Order: sequence, then C-alpha cells, then structure tokens
Amino acid sequence: MLRFFSKKLFLKDLLEDFVDIHNHILPGIDDGATNIEDSLRLIEGMKGLGIKQFIPTPHVMQDTYPNTDDSIGDAYQRLLGALDSKLLNSITLNPAAEYMLDSNFESLLESRNLFTLKRDYVLIEMSYYQAPINLESIIFKIKTKGYLPVLAHPERYSFYHNNLNYYKRLKQLGCFFQLNMLSLSAYYGKPVEKTANYLIDKQLVDFIGSDIHHERHVDKISNLILSNKKVNENIGKIIKNTNRTFSVI
Repeated sequence: MLRFFSKKLFLKDLLEDFVDIHNHILPGIDDGATNIEDSLRLIEGMKGLGIKQFIPTPHVMQDTYPNTDDSIGDAYQRLLGALDSKLLNSITLNPAAEYMLDSNFESLLESRNLFTLKRDYVLIEMSYYQAPINLESIIFKIKTKGYLPVLAHPERYSFYHNNLNYYKRLKQLGCFFQLNMLSLSAYYGKPVEKTANYLIDKQLVDFIGSDIHHERHVDKISNLILSNKKVNENIGKIIKNTNRTFSVI
C-alpha cells in the first residue's frame, strides 16, 4: 500500500509499473546514452525502480541533433538487438521524440511527420533562454494539425518564473505539462523546484517523466525523498494519469 503520509516517502515507492514518457536512453543520437552499454545500464537502473514501459524521446533539434525517423529507428533497432530475451520480455520500448520548437519542427508539422508519444500526443520543448516569439501561433498550429502538445519540463523555463500566470495561459491554449522527476528536488536549482511545486499545487501538471540522460539521474531519482504531504498526493495522481494515458499494456 502507498503511504503518502509516512515520514519518509521515496519517489521510487510510487514508480511500480510506471510508464516513462520522457528519457534519452537510445544510444548515440543525442546528449543521452552514448552507446549501447550506456543504454542497457539506464534501462536496468530504471527497471530496478519498477519502471517497465519506456518511451525513448531523443532530441530533434535542427542545429544540434538533427534526428529523423531513420536515425531514431536505427538507434531503436540497435538497442532492441542488444537486449537479451529475458530483459526484452520484461519491458516495452516504443520510441518517440522530443521536438525543439524551431523552423525544422514547423516543417515537420506542416507535413504531419511527427514521432508521437502515443496517438496524437507530441512532446515539445523550448530553448532555456527564451520562448519562440511565435509560441502561441505554433501551439495553435499543432492543435489544428490534430496533435496534442505536451510541453516538456515547463518548470525549467526560467523566463516564466517571474510570470507564473503565463503557465495558465499556456494551459488555456491547450498545452499539456510534463514535469521532470528531478524538479521535485533542487537538482536543477531552487527556482525550478519552487516553480515545480507551484505548478503541482495549482494542478497544472498533467504528466511526469524521468528525462534521464545518464546514470547519475537514475541515482538521484532513486534517492529522491518526497517530504511535502500535499505534493505527495498530487504526484501520485500525476503518475496514475501518466500511466493511464500512455500505457500500452
């Protein structure tokens, strides 16, 4: 039984059978796993936390990680080929992508050539320095093309930390919000943790993901303690909603 009000609750206590919708475990195509061995260690580490379903989401950034369906598919097939049958039969892997809102994304959107999380949910991100000047029109286009935009780690965009009401505006425009697990701690800095707690408290967060890139992230998640009772309850609800929306089992 989950004990939300116990004195010490680890995040891993809530992750049994979790669907991780945001991670960088595909080998050698972005700033996540550098090779097959890294990928296997990340999978084993997360499986040790109870996670059995993975949606790998490599970056698609025109100037840095110009991934395509082919490069993502190739990395996925290489990873599948490296999994032993016991591990392969105990997990699911269904690749998608994390799209930077750049001009390349708009071209892909026009051609409806997006690698979605499931059905029409598409994971998007912005620069940490500033939002696109046409952000609202991009979101509108995503919706009119029949996709459901899931904004990755909204709590990490510092340009909104002093304009918290704009998060509500993004929700009104039809954005779903995906929180990073490590934002529940000061891993990315206290302002990010504070903003994460605000979004949770206002019930603006729809989904949660690990966004793991390396083994240090797995270790941090494994040792992450949830101490706020209200946050604990809300995180439990967000985890359940993530599983309900994206599980393929």
